[in-house]
Amino acid sequence: MNVATLLPVKGFRNAKHRLSPQLGSAARELLAETMFRDVLRQVRSARGLVGTFVVTGDEKVAAIASAAGAEVIREAEEKGETTAVDFARRELKSTGCQAVLIIPSDLPLVRAADIEQLLSQILEGASAPFALLVPSHDRLGTNALLLAPPDLIQLRFGYDSFNFHVSQVIAQGLPVRVLENEHFALDIDEPKDLDRLLSCGIETSESVGVARSLLTEQDAKVMRRSGGV
Repeated sequence: MNVATLLPVKGFRNAKHRLSPQLGSAARELLAETMFRDVLRQVRSARGLVGTFVVTGDEKVAAIASAAGAEVIREAEEKGETTAVDFARRELKSTGCQAVLIIPSDLPLVRAADIEQLLSQILEGASAPFALLVPSHDRLGTNALLLAPPDLIQLRFGYDSFNFHVSQVIAQGLPVRVLENEHFALDIDEPKDLDRLLSCGIETSESVGVARSLLTEQDAKVMRRSGGV
């Protein structure tokens, strides 16, 4: 079964607005771009994939993806993650793609080995139709989806997407396959997610170093404004 990876990526401008209490807009843009580069690098290093695709309506994202060797599926305009993924899934299926692995671009701890672990679920004998879900740490979000065929179920990203996707798998009469993986589980949306990232003790991701530096710089600015030393 051939498996392609799909990363839906919005432009970095005004990214991660829920991190505003900790980071300014420029810092959030830098962090979002760094996380995308980290995830893309790991995907490109993972064995067992027939291709890496990035769906985006943003010029800068497209340029980064192309430079890294990924193929770009261009949206005419950005209309949200679910719409982007649905558009890309149709494109991939029309070209003969048998299965798609959908991964967000804000998973700073994901490594090629984690992706290969996920792909091994197919190698262990599963055949289409097949669905594998990877939940976020709070089991509300869906931090990876492996679907064969690519349009197997309806998707809806956002709050409580994991339970929605589980219900869609059940509606297809398929077993619910869930992979728990601590590196996939951490996506960065809120200040508490940054705290988890910096307390994990993993320094191999460029995103970790950038996040630490940005927060240190922000703390120093706060100290200067308050008259601290």
